[in-house]
Amino acid sequence: MNRLFGAKQTGPKPTLNTAIQNTDTHIETLDVKLAKLTTELTTHQQRLSKLRPGTPAHTALKKRALTLLQRRKNYEAQRTQYEQQSWNLSQASMMTDNLSNTMTTVNVMKDTNKTLKKQFGKVDVDKLERMQDEMQELMEQGNEIQEAMGRSYEVPEE
Repeated sequence: MNRLFGAKQTGPKPTLNTAIQNTDTHIETLDVKLAKLTTELTTHQQRLSKLRPGTPAHTALKKRALTLLQRRKNYEAQRTQYEQQSWNLSQASMMTDNLSNTMTTVNVMKDTNKTLKKQFGKVDVDKLERMQDEMQELMEQGNEIQEAMGRSYEVPEE
């Protein structure tokens, strides 16, 4: 059965980052090929300028230069496609990261909400208000004591 349909792959699945790296590697490879073709084309162009048009050598060299131009055009088209793929994969990676960060933020907010509800459940507002009233009464009593202590005994001032 495995020969007909193939065996199930048990290796790790490719990740988005490995796909981006592979695409970037292809782009670099195409850049090297394009640079090589460009140097070949410049040498052919220099040779063509030295040859007389219409000669068999000129025609053969011109034909070779045209095939190199066609190859360079194909490589440039492939490079553009790989750049677009890399861009799309990078966008998908950023979107995945943003979504992951959003989910983390939501989970933290849920946990914080639960903690706050627990903490507020322990606080008795009526008890807090009574304590505030008692503190205010104690402050007033302290002020009265300070006033009593600060009275003058009608000692003449000199």
